[in-house]
Order: sequence, then structure tokens, then C-alpha cells
Amino acid sequence: MSTENEGTSEGVPVPPAPPVPPTPVDARAAQAHPEHQAPDGGSPTTPLPPVPPNVPGAAQGHGSSQYPAHGGGDRGGYGEPAGHTAQGGHGAQNQPQAGSPSGVSSPPDASWPPPPASGTPSYDGGAGHGAGGWGSSYQQPPAPKKGGRRGRLIATVLLAALVAGGLGGGLGYTLAKNNDSNGSTTVSSSTSGGNVKRDPGTVAGVAAQALPSTVTIEAESSSGEGGTGTGFVFDTQGHIVTNNHVVADAVDGGKVVVTFPDGKKYDGEVVGNAQGYDVAVIKLRNAPSNLKPLTLGDSDKVAVGDSTIAIGAPFGLSNTVTTGIISAKNRPVASSDGAGSQASYMSALQTDASINPGNSGGPLLDAQGNVIGINSAIQSTSNGGFGTGQAGSIGLGFAIPINQAEYVAQELIKTGKPVYAKIGASVSLEEGTGGAKITEQGAAGSEAVDPDGPADQAGLRPGDVITELDDRVIDSGPTLIGEIWTHKPGDEVTLTYERDGKEQTTELTLGSRVGDS
Repeated sequence: MSTENEGTSEGVPVPPAPPVPPTPVDARAAQAHPEHQAPDGGSPTTPLPPVPPNVPGAAQGHGSSQYPAHGGGDRGGYGEPAGHTAQGGHGAQNQPQAGSPSGVSSPPDASWPPPPASGTPSYDGGAGHGAGGWGSSYQQPPAPKKGGRRGRLIATVLLAALVAGGLGGGLGYTLAKNNDSNGSTTVSSSTSGGNVKRDPGTVAGVAAQALPSTVTIEAESSSGEGGTGTGFVFDTQGHIVTNNHVVADAVDGGKVVVTFPDGKKYDGEVVGNAQGYDVAVIKLRNAPSNLKPLTLGDSDKVAVGDSTIAIGAPFGLSNTVTTGIISAKNRPVASSDGAGSQASYMSALQTDASINPGNSGGPLLDAQGNVIGINSAIQSTSNGGFGTGQAGSIGLGFAIPINQAEYVAQELIKTGKPVYAKIGASVSLEEGTGGAKITEQGAAGSEAVDPDGPADQAGLRPGDVITELDDRVIDSGPTLIGEIWTHKPGDEVTLTYERDGKEQTTELTLGSRVGDS
């Protein structure tokens, strides 16, 4: 309730009483021009003083029709704007008086005010007129009594407002409750978000199970260079699997720090790395006893269109979960860390789950939460993102199949060195040869086909172009290398090749090579 309209009369100057009764004027003219000149050019007409509310012919609204309701008296219009006139009140000035023309007030009688009628309270010295009628000397009205009628009125209004507020609130609650049970279209959940059970097959359920076993890795060389990547718990002995390019800087005298989602950090050491496979294994120092390895799936059974979930630390944002599908299988990929190291080759799982720098080494999961690959590489535009010069995801991510990565990791844990399958022949890495062409000469002047090696025993010669390995089409040397490395030494494969324009096939048992040299 605005205090401007509360209507207190204390401190408001009272106009002096006129010496003679005012000249009757038209009420509407006086209303529009309270100081209008007399028709004969004489003195301006003196404004009519307020008319007491209890005299005959007085307006019954929230103030006089001629005076702004600046205070409004005890019956001031609560909630009306400051300075608002009674013309905007409850229509008192336009109500016709008894015996007068419509809309015109009767002029006051010279003997006004009349004597009080029996049983009617007399008017107590209003502004501009005393008990002796018009022209009487001005008498200061008595000061309002404390706790008088106005105080009682305000207190009553406040009390009424409180009571009305309480009744309104109770009524609103009752109506809302009745509406909820009588046809309301609003549907309320019986459980809050914190109590909802995430089923194992949902993304939230998979993330809840896998996140505690996915770690962020910071690797640093002895000179202070390094970066951030991802890894996951491989076994209960504290082995963490990741990409080789994540920890390559820390292999020789560097430092590795592994951080779990709960914030706990552990120092680690690289126990083995395979540059060709782009796989590495870290062993935690003082590993906790409650490690939970992620379940490994079967990447050979993955189908195009299967759901995927990737977890990692893209651009350093740890514990990030993204989703997608398997976009393709057996995608030949040759990747490098851009630091001049030798390339890595894989027959990759392609996914459109968002993978960015920092996701490297993290798990690619299926819809049941099984690891089906290790996120390793992305195809991207040349534009950098997120305030760095590194490019971001455009929906073409590649993961090392877990069947291959599991074998490599186990070898690294056992011996610290990788073991590669091989055919014993050098092939060209150039594109456009229509397959994997065996070169005329090997590296550093060696023979292109190892004497008595697997390729030699299978009858292959320099110049032959290998076009298939089992049922896989081979379109280049990198594709052949990637397919060979999905196998283990000792596996038998069927090679299809072209020699002098004729297609031939041969059986070959894969040999082995230890180490990256």
C-alpha cells in the first residue's frame, strides 16, 4: 500500500475562510477553471472550499469534484496514483443531486450550515468554516486524537489485508489441490532425478560404470615437454592401457601422472610401448586395491550402426562422455603424432562419436559398456579449435580394435616389447598402385623379399601386387600392413596377387618381429 495515498491531514496547510459567501458558479465550469475571471472582468472567483461529507448535497466519492485528492481524507482512495483527482475516482462528481439539474450542484444556502438534526453528528470545524457559518473567524481544528478513527481505520485495513491474504492463500491451495485431482493436465513425477535408476543399457548407466575406471594421463619428458591424454584400467595389478603417442615423451626418463575421476593422483611408469600399433601400458606406483578393470568386448563381432560411447579428456576436459555409432569397420588408417615419429597403422573401427585431442587412449565402448576399441586418431579440417592450433572432431574418429590392442598390451606387460606379425617382404607406401606392390629393393639396400621368409616360402617376388588378404580388399601398402597387424604371428592367411597381369593366390603363414626397430 503506497504511503502517498494514505490521506494524513497532519502538516497540510488549511486555506483561510472567505470573508463572504462565494458567488454561485456553474459546477462544471469551476471544475475546469477554478480561477476563471468573472464575466464582468472583476476579481477571479475564489475556489469553493471542501464540502463536509455529512451535509446535504455533498458528493459521496473519494474527494471533491473540484480538488485533487492529494490526501483523500480518512476515506482516501488506497492504491490510487498520487495527485489523482476525484474525477478518476468512483464517479461522485457526476451524480445528480436531489432537486438539481443533472450534473449541477446546488449553491450553498446563505444560512449554511443548517443546525444539526436530532441524532445526527455535527461537523467538527472543517477547513474554511467554523461553527458560526460562513464568514466566521477561522479556528484551528483540534489535533487528531491518538488512536482515533483514522488510526482504527488504517489498522482495520491492514488487518483486513492480512486476513484476506491468508484466506486467498488457503483458497488458492485448496483449488490447486482440487484441480490436481480433478482433471489437471499437469503430470508430476513420483521420483526426483537423484533417485532415478539408470539401467545398464542406457548411456547414463554405461557412463556410471565406466567413468571410475577411465583416467586422465599427463605425460612429461625430462625437458618439460608433454601433453594430456586418456587411458583405462586394464587389470587389478594397476596396469593402464593408452596410446603410445600419449606417453611417448615420458618413455626415456620422463614423468607420468594418472588422475582418476575422484581426483586421486598416482605416479606411473611406462612398462612398454608399441609405436607401430600405437599402444602403450602404464603401471601405477602404489596402485589402490579397489581397481575395477573395464570389461573387454569382441571387436570382430561389432556391426556398422552399433551404438558407441567414448570417454576421454578432449582439450583437457576430463571425464567427458560422447556418443555415436560404428560408422565403418576395417578402415585402413596410417597416423602420426606430427613430431616426426614413424607412422602407426591400423585397420580401425570408425565412429562418429565426438573425439578430439585429449581423447587419445580412451575407451570406445559398446552399448553394454564393453571396450571395443582404443580411441586413437581423427580426420579433421585444418582449422584449429577451442583456442588452440589443434583441429577438432568432424565426426570421423578411429579406434584400434580391442582384439588387437588386448594382444599387444599383454605382450607389453610380459616382455616390455611389442611383437608384430609380418610377411617378410617390403611393400610400397605409395598410393595409386592398385594394391600393395612389393618393391624391387628393401630398406637400406636389403633384399625386398626376405630369403626363406614367409613371402619367399609362399612364392612371392618383387613386383607382385597384393590385392586381397583373405576377404579384405588391399588397395595400398598401408592397408596391407594394417590388416597383417590385426593377426598374430603364426596365423595362416590367403593372399591374392597379380603378376604380369594374371591373378594368383597363395597360402602364407605369418612370421614375427620383436620391437619397433
